Amino acid sequence: MSGTASPFAALAPEAGGLALYRAAKRALLRAIEAGAVAPGSALPSEAALSRSLGVSIGTLRRAVDELVAEHILVRRQGRGTFVATHTADRFLFQFFHVERSDGLREVPHVDMLGFERIRLDDEAAAALGVRVGDPGIQIDNRLSLQGRAVMHDRLAVPAALFRGLTQARLERRPSTLYHLYQAEFGITVVRALERARAVAADRLAARVLGVAPGSPLLQIRRTALTFGDKPVEYRVSVLNSAQHDYVHLLSRPP
Repeated sequence: MSGTASPFAALAPEAGGLALYRAAKRALLRAIEAGAVAPGSALPSEAALSRSLGVSIGTLRRAVDELVAEHILVRRQGRGTFVATHTADRFLFQFFHVERSDGLREVPHVDMLGFERIRLDDEAAAALGVRVGDPGIQIDNRLSLQGRAVMHDRLAVPAALFRGLTQARLERRPSTLYHLYQAEFGITVVRALERARAVAADRLAARVLGVAPGSPLLQIRRTALTFGDKPVEYRVSVLNSAQHDYVHLLSRPP
């Protein structure tokens, strides 16, 4: 960054309304969201960042600690702190909560069952914060573990955010769907809001999962969020929990 202005601006006086480390965290987030540091790239040194933001190294470290805990940053021993990228391991740890009843957890095998351009219905539009009838893309996937179909995903995204997304690009992706969002569309999923409830298998779920219509399933409705809690994807999943559990580790905030 020698010879160029730092993209990490000093905290404005009005930041005094926040705890200083939270103001520093917000400034870091703004810079990352603006692309000042690309996914997979290293942050400047602690000394350089603390000077740019006008905070102590201790305050900066507390801000960085929270961003590491939220999987937005990652520390690499002896190398520095990097903007996190979406990998299969991150997907498994942060966004895929299904495991076999004996605790075995693995990345699922994904079969794409459908890809189509749609007009977003009331439910998807409300979740995505757009207008009913706006153009969208709908993707259907079957997820299998240990050779058994365990989950059907139907997800919708706003077409305006994913211009150029095609079935061929999805099928050729080298890693997870969220990695594709990040690498090709500049959209980083940082967290998700989920709601779960019991449902009976309809004909589609019964066919995809190989169960009898009316069988008990767990339905999970997920809204994936990028920076600023902006919704970018709405997903409805149904899980056959006969041999698999939905497991989510909860932690108490510091």
